[in-house]
Amino acid sequence: MEEIYFGTYTKRQSQGIYKADFDNETGQLSNLQLVVSQQNPTYLTFSSDDCLYSIASDKNQGGAASYTPDFQPLNQILEEGPAPCYLGSDDKRGLLFSANYHTGQALIYKRQADGQLELVNRIVHQGSGPHANQSHARIHFSDISPDRYLITCDLGTDELTSYAINETGLVQPIDNYQFPSGSGPRHLTFHPIFKHAFVVCELDSTVHNLIYQGCGNFEAYQTITTLPDDYSGFNAPAAIEVTSDGWFIYVSNRGHNSIACYRFILDGYIHLIDIVPSHGQTPRDICLTADEKYLLVAHQVSDNVTVFQRHPETGRLTELSHDFQVSESVCLVNRPKS
Repeated sequence: MEEIYFGTYTKRQSQGIYKADFDNETGQLSNLQLVVSQQNPTYLTFSSDDCLYSIASDKNQGGAASYTPDFQPLNQILEEGPAPCYLGSDDKRGLLFSANYHTGQALIYKRQADGQLELVNRIVHQGSGPHANQSHARIHFSDISPDRYLITCDLGTDELTSYAINETGLVQPIDNYQFPSGSGPRHLTFHPIFKHAFVVCELDSTVHNLIYQGCGNFEAYQTITTLPDDYSGFNAPAAIEVTSDGWFIYVSNRGHNSIACYRFILDGYIHLIDIVPSHGQTPRDICLTADEKYLLVAHQVSDNVTVFQRHPETGRLTELSHDFQVSESVCLVNRPKS
């Protein structure tokens, strides 16, 4: 048994952060509970000592909020303007990172001894791209690499930027990797064993398979679509996940409303093995369960969560259910129950 946490928008029925129980034997979700009342807690992360951190909004302000392991509020750091869209963390250095799509900024917070946050630094990007959604810099991802460099994905400028960072949050730019113009890099995940990184691009529905040379340096290796060849409608990929053994990668397609499944092979290439319907509208986030026997998909518009059983040898997905309701869910985080 494990707990699944849901970050949501609160524009319709949702009231904040929810959790549900997931039965790893039956593949069923149950017992949905509101654990934090908060405006638009769209992204979540837990620290190693089980403090909860979320995106937070209050009227015309946005930022980040901290909570105790039993979900009591610690503090919020808000400022005028739209809220961020992503939270990353570096537990070893006690740092938290937010990415703001609207302002083109990445904020760096220092965790205090009691779990509260202190804003210690701010990265501001400049630039634009050719797509209508690239009128200015739009940082959509800010998180740490396996060798603890800070990496940002800027959807607005088609850049992946790496920074050296110390425990106080001081940063020094290291390198820029430039994606094809108009591609819109959104989220990144690293291969758990080999020196590869996978970036999903929102604006051209591609996954970029990069060689990660370490020390914040990337080089191109492969680009592959997230869509079938005969699809020409709107699409905007959202989330990307890689299994802990590194053999399989999954991407959510908003618009096509599907999950693209890939296999990693030893020559370093990834191969598209299947594209399956997500059984809902606008599949925003995806989450592997702790045992990786299942993949969960949260739908932002149709408000349902789909449970797929995952074949461990082939990586293919079999839909088990799609009727568990969570309103406006856009983030999934799993936490094994102690």
